[in-house]
Amino acid sequence: MSRGWKAVVVAAAAVGVVSTPVVWLWDGPGAGQMVGACVQAAVGIAALVWALFQPGTGRGEAVVTGAGRAEARGGGRAVSGIRRRVGGGRARVENSGRASAEGAGSSAVSGIEES
Repeated sequence: MSRGWKAVVVAAAAVGVVSTPVVWLWDGPGAGQMVGACVQAAVGIAALVWALFQPGTGRGEAVVTGAGRAEARGGGRAVSGIRRRVGGGRARVENSGRASAEGAGSSAVSGIEES
């Protein structure tokens, strides 16, 4: 679920939990209104919990085709492909090129680097 949709569901759940039950309770509810208020609050809380536990979808799939040569020398860093956070969604690299690194602290990635 995207962040936008998650925010919409959380906001709607909060409004559902608070709105009608509060109005009914201020007006001295009858038995049916009390049951309705409890059911509405329970559904709103369930929607809120469901939305909070949905995993994020990230930004979609990242694709690199024909990544070139990555070289790093003397403590440098080179990435010819995709550099992203761990768990950043789907990523695909095709025809990855050659990677080479020289020197202390240098790194070269031709493909996907997760940090």
